[in-house]
Amino acid sequence: MLKPIVAVIGRPNVGKSTFFNAIIGERISIVDDTPGVTRDRIYADAEWLGHEMTFIDTGGIETKISDDITKSMKIQAEIAIDTADVILFLADMKTGIHPVDFEIANMLRKSSKPILLVINKCDQPANPPAEIYDFYQLGLGDFIPISATNKLGFTEVLDALVKLLPKSEIYDQADSKISVAIIGKPNVGKSSLVNFLMQEERTITSEIAGTTRDAIDVDFHFEDQVYRLIDTAGLRRQGKIKHRIEKYSNIRTEQAVKRADVCLVMIDAVEGVTEQDTKIAGLSHNNGKATIFVINKWDLISNKNERMAEIEKDLKIRFSFMAYAPIIFVSAIHGQRVHRIFNLINEVYEQAHRKISTNVVNEVLSSAIAMNPAPQDKGRRLKVLYATQVATGPPTFIFFVNNKDLLHFSYERYLENQFRLNFGFEGNPIHFIWRNRTRDETLTEIFKKRDNQR
Repeated sequence: MLKPIVAVIGRPNVGKSTFFNAIIGERISIVDDTPGVTRDRIYADAEWLGHEMTFIDTGGIETKISDDITKSMKIQAEIAIDTADVILFLADMKTGIHPVDFEIANMLRKSSKPILLVINKCDQPANPPAEIYDFYQLGLGDFIPISATNKLGFTEVLDALVKLLPKSEIYDQADSKISVAIIGKPNVGKSSLVNFLMQEERTITSEIAGTTRDAIDVDFHFEDQVYRLIDTAGLRRQGKIKHRIEKYSNIRTEQAVKRADVCLVMIDAVEGVTEQDTKIAGLSHNNGKATIFVINKWDLISNKNERMAEIEKDLKIRFSFMAYAPIIFVSAIHGQRVHRIFNLINEVYEQAHRKISTNVVNEVLSSAIAMNPAPQDKGRRLKVLYATQVATGPPTFIFFVNNKDLLHFSYERYLENQFRLNFGFEGNPIHFIWRNRTRDETLTEIFKKRDNQR
């Protein structure tokens, strides 16, 4: 069963993300002095004394709606409240009790959920100032003073939360999720894809480029498999990053790629393939991730056959280094072919974790060398003694040779093509590592080393 959920609620800039990051133990949410930095719901798991729970960091609630983004942030917070088992209401000691705090307290009471009031920015939680008692006016009972920045008062908060958690939950410790990072330029439809799959406005969508700033994790069940979808901020060109928050967002996206099993590189079908798309796809390739090209906004294309041929040709030219990646044309808004993406995800994930026995590897290698021996260089020829697979995700092979300096990239490419022809590895980069055999290393020792690596 799912872990109980704790929603962190409060006004903008009261320290919700600072608290969230400190509780989780890593910098997941973006923290900045600018109010409204967190816009979506951000989920992360935590454990305290054997009790597991999922925290949700939310955007600040403002009662005066000034624009669509502010309205969406309020909706996201309301959804978090509805799905939460416990609500942690965070207020600000330094600014004192605020009229909006009263409105939030009234809203939370209507939810009928357990509420824990926490007063942040209290430098000495063990000896708080007298004005802290003004927060009793909220009518939520006792509260806990903390300093999120200094991580003071957290033990008291976690102890109190444990007492409020549902008593009868049993948690499945097995985690067989496939993590899928959805990456691309701003406004190519990444959040729209997640929202269609979840059948709710799980992340904020807008025609304003850059609406998503954090990497948002969402668990999604499809045909008995659980996927962790990571909706990321759009990656801008360095020259267009005008604010430090956007810089943080790019860093979060890069981290999301590193923790993903599969990357969906989304490309705008109307705009076509751009130089920035090449760099974004390279981020997945360079991190050794299984990759799928998702061409979105297909509903906006009139002459589909002609446009499909153009995009496929452009992908072949611009992404020659990623010819292994499958391509699918979808409409995230209308759901056209969206669920077929998961068949591709399963396929490339399985290919990423395929293990080939050393005997089979060397049979294919011997046949490849017999068909096309390595070319000579100044009378000397590269001799490949044997190869073995040493890792998966991505598939990685070590080749033991007489002199790796004799290797030419064209011959390495030839061997990669032979491996793909025989082993598949669709959707995945293949890593080759070349290692010289030492002078005093006999063939017997080499094969002993091979047996230890099998």
